[in-house]
Amino acid sequence: MPEPLTHVRQISHIAYGFMASQALFAALNIGLFGHISNGKRTLESLCALTGIAEHRLKTLMAVLVSLGLVVREKDGFTNAPATERYLVPGAHAYFGDYYRFQIDRQIYHYMPHVHAGLAGDPGGLAHESMGGLLADPRNARDFSKAQHAGSLGPAKLMAEQIDLSGAETLLDVAGGTGAYSITFCEKYPALRATILDFPSVIEVAREYVTNAGMAGRIGLIGGDATKTAWPEQQTVVLMSYLLSAVGGGQIPALLDSAWKALAPGGRLIIHDFMLHEDREGPLSAALFFLSYLALRTDPISFTAGELTPLLSARGFTHISSGEMIPEITGFILAQKV
Repeated sequence: MPEPLTHVRQISHIAYGFMASQALFAALNIGLFGHISNGKRTLESLCALTGIAEHRLKTLMAVLVSLGLVVREKDGFTNAPATERYLVPGAHAYFGDYYRFQIDRQIYHYMPHVHAGLAGDPGGLAHESMGGLLADPRNARDFSKAQHAGSLGPAKLMAEQIDLSGAETLLDVAGGTGAYSITFCEKYPALRATILDFPSVIEVAREYVTNAGMAGRIGLIGGDATKTAWPEQQTVVLMSYLLSAVGGGQIPALLDSAWKALAPGGRLIIHDFMLHEDREGPLSAALFFLSYLALRTDPISFTAGELTPLLSARGFTHISSGEMIPEITGFILAQKV
């Protein structure tokens, strides 16, 4: 159970949180952490590398040091361990593009429209659903590039936790740029996959699939998963971050589509933000659910337990669930008999 707040300063940390995020985004967008990487940098050298005037960069550095992202030493600045691992371009676990392209350029700017979503005011939303957001090719490219960076880690986690040995086909619904399809196909040489996503996203996916050398094994279908027919006789259907992005009333139909698309004995994998069964967290999942109210008035938040009866009602068996990304996402496995 989350600890109840006891001091106004704790409330202030929540209210001022957007200021800290802007400091992170600003540093990423000027390549600061990459300039500091693998050594110490003086303020003067960082000014020369970034082109930022000393008095302005000095202000930013004070924030980054206060946040623990950067360490101030006697003869310069170094990256904190987590910064070096996750925020330096080229690092194996680099995550900065996810923050830059999706959180900074998109989610940050549409979050003020949550007020309209809560009020049930479609006219005040940031976009008309996720499809509206991704209808613009530039938005689709930025979102997809960021999502690919953010999905590679979870895709590897999923491939470690969920055994697809013997699976012949994988239908990756709302599969984006193919992080999951590519990862599973790399692990299982006999597996073939199909990605279904909006046409604007599929154009970006084509580049990632080709660059991964998977053009012959991963097919691409441009369409809206709530309207486009899904290929049938699939061994596995994967829906990652799909149910949270649609209206609550659309979820039963999507589960029907999954059942129809699966061959007998096939498996459904649902990966998404998941609340604890007591709905008292985790905070990150709860916040992402909230963010969808900026895009539409009918999304819902859910737990694995709340989705289970919907699966059972459609005939799915062997239903199990677990955590995928700690404190953010979970998964549900179900089988078509």
